[in-house]
Amino acid sequence: MGFTIGGIREMRTGARRRVRTTECTAVAEYTGLWGWDVVPGARALSGQCSCGDPACTAPGAHPLSFAEPVPAGAGLDDAAKAWSEHPGAALLLPVGRAFDVIEVAEAAGRLALVRLERMGLPLGPVCVTPTGRARFFVAPGAAAELPQLLYRMGWDDADLDLHGLGPGSYVTAPPSDLGGLGPVRWLRPPTLDTAGAPPQARLLLGTLAYICHRTHF
Repeated sequence: MGFTIGGIREMRTGARRRVRTTECTAVAEYTGLWGWDVVPGARALSGQCSCGDPACTAPGAHPLSFAEPVPAGAGLDDAAKAWSEHPGAALLLPVGRAFDVIEVAEAAGRLALVRLERMGLPLGPVCVTPTGRARFFVAPGAAAELPQLLYRMGWDDADLDLHGLGPGSYVTAPPSDLGGLGPVRWLRPPTLDTAGAPPQARLLLGTLAYICHRTHF
């Protein structure tokens, strides 16, 4: 009996067969199918972060300092082994390598997504958080370019609720819980085409900025 993901075939027999959890399968999809690194993250327990720091400013939403990332290309066995060493860890995706993120309010993100799809513009993955934010995955470099792109488009508005996440940031990935507030969910799941080549931010930014401005005022 075999398991195939992203061209990786792994044989499982008899005593070697392991229990595959939802988290392990998700990690293997992210690494083996979509080509993304995955980092084991802290989780929130009764309002406290599992990192043990009572003054933690991002409970359940940061990498575990002692955990090694699961690299892009890793298969199901590697994912299962990594997550067995950190049971209950959140799945975090490092931003700035395969993608950057444009983050907006969820209501604006949902409206923008409908309009962008109707316009036939290229779209990458989009997820929503339990804190009411929509995250659009775009090509790396977008976060650094965002202020200048907005300025050129005439959206020099300090109140515009639109932010870029770039290198050094991490996003919690479905199906993980974000800080004890609930799970992150896909609005538009990754595909083989969009995971490896998310769109340039400038292709989406005009619509995102317009919808954010309209829903804010």
